[in-house]
Amino acid sequence: MTSDTFTFTVNRTDGAARTGEIRMPRGVIRTPAFMPVGTAATVKAMYPDQVKALGADVVLGNTYHLMLRPGAERMARLGGLHQFMNWPYPILTDSGGFQVMSLSALRKIDEQGVTFQSHIDGSTHHMSPERSIEIQGLLGSDIQMQLDECVKLPCTDEVAEKAMRLSLRWAERCRVAFGEQPGKAMFGIVQGGAVERLRIESARELVDLDLKGYAIGGLAVGEPQEVMLRMIETVEPHLPSAKPRYLMGVGTPDDIVEAVRRGVDMFDCVMPTRAGRHGQVFTRYGRLNLRNAKHAQDTRPLDAESKCAASNSYSRAYLHHLVRSNEILGMMLLTWHNLAYYQELMAGLRKAIAEGRLEDHVAEVKAGWARGERDGASEPVGQMDSHMDNAAPAAEPDLA
Repeated sequence: MTSDTFTFTVNRTDGAARTGEIRMPRGVIRTPAFMPVGTAATVKAMYPDQVKALGADVVLGNTYHLMLRPGAERMARLGGLHQFMNWPYPILTDSGGFQVMSLSALRKIDEQGVTFQSHIDGSTHHMSPERSIEIQGLLGSDIQMQLDECVKLPCTDEVAEKAMRLSLRWAERCRVAFGEQPGKAMFGIVQGGAVERLRIESARELVDLDLKGYAIGGLAVGEPQEVMLRMIETVEPHLPSAKPRYLMGVGTPDDIVEAVRRGVDMFDCVMPTRAGRHGQVFTRYGRLNLRNAKHAQDTRPLDAESKCAASNSYSRAYLHHLVRSNEILGMMLLTWHNLAYYQELMAGLRKAIAEGRLEDHVAEVKAGWARGERDGASEPVGQMDSHMDNAAPAAEPDLA
């Protein structure tokens, strides 16, 4: 059952991990949740009904890309993002800040916002906190993110502190600009680099704004996993247990499992879609590179136990052929499989938390990955950069 308002309920806990539901007019988001990335109003290589059938309750759209093309005002005239992409369920939009920082050839940051050049045609644009919220409103986003400044790690404490304090001031301006929108939510973003005292201060200041949810940003940008997990452990006690926690841009299956154990409720990442288009898949026995010749005569499916047709109905030999031939169908099938695996991973975590057996479940999941590595059938699941797309500027960025 949906809700006329935005509500979050924790149904069960197991250690720091929780499973629950976000209810809003467009649907229910079961947590922990993985949000497929639909950067430019499409989850690449997937039909919207496929994405929903795999178990996704919400997708992510990108403010930066949509403001540049087709444009926020045009999107509003066309009925909003839900109607435009034929996705009637919840949509979360990021603020565009990360892409402004990472993709714009020229940019200037000041108190008022960011002035930047489009990666498409070089045109100049200005993104203020108020304009970011305005754009997300024109898109019709259900969950909107504050504009923040995200710095690359490692960085000095001074750089991290300056960006964190600017992000806090922008959060207040975003809150005012968002106002009251029944059934919708604005989330703040905890920043502070890898400095514990800055992360704690950022979390406390944001909580004082009494927002509907809180994200942990500025991670999975090149730092070791142990740094990311330490920052989650630092921040989690300072975030209200009655509101959702969102770890932005994360990540590998192992990143997600470990973050869920530490109390995170929501995730997004380009990894499953991007990796699928480049011949790599995630399975219960680890990561496979379908470009490798060892798959050329392998008649086994990717995962005979999966309910996904892409996983159980095509041989690895055929998928290897499609990948090596650069066939579009290969990209479609591997993306489909990867998103199925991620949703199955989340469903397994939710079930284990509800049954009070999360640690045993995590041990079983990791044993499967280790068995694949030990047998030489797969590669480690946690060694890919979850911002591999976002980190490399290009003439036509391929983010999802």
